[in-house]
Amino acid sequence: MIDLWLALPAWAQDLAILLALTIVPAIMALLVLRGYAPGALIRAVLRRFGWTNAAFVALIAVSVGLGVGLIAQERGLRQGTAQAADKFDLIVAAPGSEMTMMLASVFLQPSNVALIDGPTYAEIATHPQVRIAAPLAFGDSWEDAPVVGTTGEFARHLSDDRIEGRTWQAWDEAVAGAFVPLAVGDRFLPAHGLGDAAEEGVHADEATIVGRMAPTGTPWDRAILVPVEFVWVTHGLYGGMPPEPSEIGPPFDPERFPGTPAVIVRADELWANYALRSEFTREAETMAFFPGAVLAGLYRVMGDVRQAMSIMALVTQGLVAASVLLGLVILMRLFRRQVALLRALGAPGRFVLAVIWSYGAALIAAGAVMGLGVGWVAAELLSRIVTARTDILVVARLGWPELHLVAGFLCAATVLLIVPAFTVLRQPVVKGLRA
Repeated sequence: MIDLWLALPAWAQDLAILLALTIVPAIMALLVLRGYAPGALIRAVLRRFGWTNAAFVALIAVSVGLGVGLIAQERGLRQGTAQAADKFDLIVAAPGSEMTMMLASVFLQPSNVALIDGPTYAEIATHPQVRIAAPLAFGDSWEDAPVVGTTGEFARHLSDDRIEGRTWQAWDEAVAGAFVPLAVGDRFLPAHGLGDAAEEGVHADEATIVGRMAPTGTPWDRAILVPVEFVWVTHGLYGGMPPEPSEIGPPFDPERFPGTPAVIVRADELWANYALRSEFTREAETMAFFPGAVLAGLYRVMGDVRQAMSIMALVTQGLVAASVLLGLVILMRLFRRQVALLRALGAPGRFVLAVIWSYGAALIAAGAVMGLGVGWVAAELLSRIVTARTDILVVARLGWPELHLVAGFLCAATVLLIVPAFTVLRQPVVKGLRA
């Protein structure tokens, strides 16, 4: 049986879990309502206590929605960060922290790191298995946009060759990210440093925007890409006159190469990346790593956080379910005279049980369905906030885990509804009539 379950595709397993969770309330409804049709009476109760019922439904919806939104947001964040690192097959840098270098190279977070020298870069770039070896140069910005020096080949690779205009052909030309407020033909003067530490007026060399990248869903959408020679020239590291157009880009002269904090490497074949990582992982000179592997370690931590959030969501929903059940018991006291009258007129106990259970199930089902909507709205709002703050495109969509969460809540709550129903049935009829 276990082998059969493991042989099923993932979607079939998820569907089977969802059906198993939803079939329990269906069976409960068949058993409780068999032979009775209390719909008219339930609708009357719902209308009679409309505001109270709305409060119960809103409480359930908020509880379910928070759990759904948190789980969907965590999954969307994982997918967004994975997409951001998709174009970075292998990173070669000076020995240090892989996490720090990944944050600097992939997510453009400012950091102080050591540099790779010219001969080492030349060894990487001339390797027979390397197709792209793009140096990166950080340190400047324009307004809130980081200015990153690299090669035109990497700019085309990063944008899948979707560039409005063209890539640079001279050392003082640039390509803007999709969300940078500069148009083709605009000129800009970079500042030295990033953020609050940026120093205006330090550099005298302007650059002209000659192209704009299509949106990539990464922090590079708010970056300005320039020839790496532009960064070297503006910082006085290139020595002598600026390069001629024919001198832009690789191969770089190892003797004039000022250094780079990271080299983005793309191999001709996928398997070659592993050989390159092994070859350029040298204890005293360089380290080579896959950003995806670093993210995998981060995801393990996020997975623990997700489990904690899931447990918190379940506990919260359990407490809400208990509160709702307790509230239903209290609410029954508002119309216990009507219930006692039904019993005094000869209504069977199971009919009264069907009325009470159906009433509570209607509230819980309405709250659970509304909770999916609340969760979707919460996930959308959180996604926009995270995207605006991190420049990582986060799209949080509802999936199987959220459906399982809602179905599990509905399953447990409808089963526990038997408790307040039997509590009402145990009340003496005479006492109820005198209420």
